[in-house]
Amino acid sequence: QLRLEESGGDSVQTGGSLRLSCVPSRGTLKYYAIGWFRQAPGKEREKISCIDSSGRSTIYVDSVKDRFAISRDSAEKAVYLQMNALNPEDTAVYYCAAAWDTCSTSEFKSWGQGTQVTVSS
Repeated sequence: QLRLEESGGDSVQTGGSLRLSCVPSRGTLKYYAIGWFRQAPGKEREKISCIDSSGRSTIYVDSVKDRFAISRDSAEKAVYLQMNALNPEDTAVYYCAAAWDTCSTSEFKSWGQGTQVTVSS
């Protein structure tokens, strides 16, 4: 059973950058689309980015477009979320989850435990 682990969260100032990583506890991410989600205090969880199993198709929510970049390594051992120009509205717990092949689904599973990102002004 696929299990995912996130890392890379930290506290940064406005304008800073972070790179989050999503790795499987065992095996690879081959055949899986990986989505990044976040949940801010008092708000619902939202999907902010996703990369399909081939790595050729990516999606971003408007609020992070042009600031965040999702990628996957060639060994299928990790998916990354590079986050630039961070602002306080990006403060949240960030999660990764897996879906079979495509991002065009709501059926994500294998949620990680989350990693905290805090952006101060």
